[in-house]
Amino acid sequence: MTTSPLFPGFDGLMTLSRREGVDIRPTLLRVLTDLYVQAAQHSSDEKRQFVELTSRLIDEVDDATRAAVRARLAIYPDTPTEILQKLEIKPADSDLPDPSAEAVSSMSFPSQSSMESSETQVLTTSNLAMQSADAAEICDLFFRASGSERVAILHSLADTPLKASPRIPPTRAARAIEILEMAAFAADIENFALELGESLILPARLAAKIVNDQGGEPLACAMHAIDMPSAVFQRVLLFLKPEFGTSVHTVYRLSRLYDCLSERSALVMLAAWRGSSILAARAKYRPALYDGERQHVRAAAAQTRPTVQPGPAPLPRTGTAGSER
Repeated sequence: MTTSPLFPGFDGLMTLSRREGVDIRPTLLRVLTDLYVQAAQHSSDEKRQFVELTSRLIDEVDDATRAAVRARLAIYPDTPTEILQKLEIKPADSDLPDPSAEAVSSMSFPSQSSMESSETQVLTTSNLAMQSADAAEICDLFFRASGSERVAILHSLADTPLKASPRIPPTRAARAIEILEMAAFAADIENFALELGESLILPARLAAKIVNDQGGEPLACAMHAIDMPSAVFQRVLLFLKPEFGTSVHTVYRLSRLYDCLSERSALVMLAAWRGSSILAARAKYRPALYDGERQHVRAAAAQTRPTVQPGPAPLPRTGTAGSER
């Protein structure tokens, strides 16, 4: 019996991480680790997949990311032995004595200067524009992920070097917040989606997909990109859709996500949504239509025009009385 992968679509992100100019391997390692430690235990296939993916990333990330992952996996009881050895972590059930002070001091921990240089590198490389194909891949992965995977993706986007969308102008954002709150009170989902698309510069199809999503994480991300106050967002959850407002658990879960979500994560996801819409527009208006028109013209048979001799046209002959005889 086959088991579902630990993180569907992760291989696509691995391909993205190997492209020149965009290094999101630290983000991938953090996302994979966060997803792994959320479950109490894992099957042998999930452990094997985690070892295969993580081993490829641990040696390729910076010291700060490696230390953060090491701290998460050191207290997790179901960390594979191969990863414990790779990160130099003593198993919790081991009978070996704790390492001495000299051994601890010899371990490679990131210094303050290295962490500062890592943060500086993120800031200097955060102007990497997102390609349309990469944005579509991230957008598709986000919508296909489960609720816990979406939360991990959103939190990990705060450290990615990808360029975020600019902030919505305060005047435009204030007007959009007022209109969105009024539409939510009236439970007018259609006008709510139209205003959301106009304020975030998104096509109507994508804005409707964000609003009608059953999980609610895309809606929280979109409202955070407009800088909607937390109290207003809670009122939107209560009145916009009955499936949200009648569930205390859903309102609490999305409100907690909204308060913990960073502005950069929301703006990076907004950039991915905009990039994916550009790719969809290019696919709709392909230049193959022009080539097809040329081929149609070339395939048409050449029309022959009758040749006309110069000079006046001959007059028709009329019969005479003598000719009838």
